[in-house]
Amino acid sequence: MSAYDAPAHTLRAVVASALAEDLGPLGDLTAALLPPGAQAYADVVARADGVLAGTACVAETFAQLDPTVRVEWMVDDGGAVGPGTKVGRITGPLAPVLTGERTALNFLCHLSGVATATRAFVDAAGGARIWDTRKTLPGLRALEKAAVRAGGGVNHRGTLSDFVLVKDNHLAGLAIADAVTRARGRWPGRTVEVECDRTDQVEAAIAAGANLVLLDNMDPEEVRASVQLVRSRAPGVLVEVSGGVTLARVREYADAGADLISTSVITQSAPALDIGLDIDIDVKG
Repeated sequence: MSAYDAPAHTLRAVVASALAEDLGPLGDLTAALLPPGAQAYADVVARADGVLAGTACVAETFAQLDPTVRVEWMVDDGGAVGPGTKVGRITGPLAPVLTGERTALNFLCHLSGVATATRAFVDAAGGARIWDTRKTLPGLRALEKAAVRAGGGVNHRGTLSDFVLVKDNHLAGLAIADAVTRARGRWPGRTVEVECDRTDQVEAAIAAGANLVLLDNMDPEEVRASVQLVRSRAPGVLVEVSGGVTLARVREYADAGADLISTSVITQSAPALDIGLDIDIDVKG
């Protein structure tokens, strides 16, 4: 398993769910009409510029349908593709290849779209690292976060158990100093991050001993001032920027000194990358 793959148990479960959704109670009725000996020789071909991700989902799809189907890749996850790039080859009995085509491409196109959007932000940001968020499609978080890594991004929390992030809604009934103190007392080894939308909150967060400060919905000049404050008083604290970050403006936030820039655009709003399956058939088998 590569660094771009989701955990194996998650991959198996998500693919199984997707196949069950597609097959229905009676299975692929149309594929049942095909000659039993027919063989497929299918090329996986990119139709647009982008970054490949989700190859493990394709392999798992066909493995669950028919383990005799062979999947080979000419491009690995994280690799750049363009119109006409042959990224993979699928060979095996025609029926399971056609049955799995849509499920496999749904995964591949969506996850490659996530990787492609991430790479665009990474390239535009320069030195700052691009972080994802928990704004992911239900059930697909591990896969989408793997695709973010394939695109050159970094994963934020995968679950609410990973570390403490004190957000504005938490602060409605809890002071920053109290929140950090309580977190340190209950989970002394966990990272503690505090969301701030004002300078006084940044001051309170670093005074309380937060590991990270999240500058939310600040403009680049406000970010620059907050970064300077953090660097002067707590140089070991990392600064994250979030809220309203677009591809056009991400470099401004990076140039303002942010260590990490998080955006939901790379997962929640990523358009699918156009990838197709070109199939040749040998009816004689």
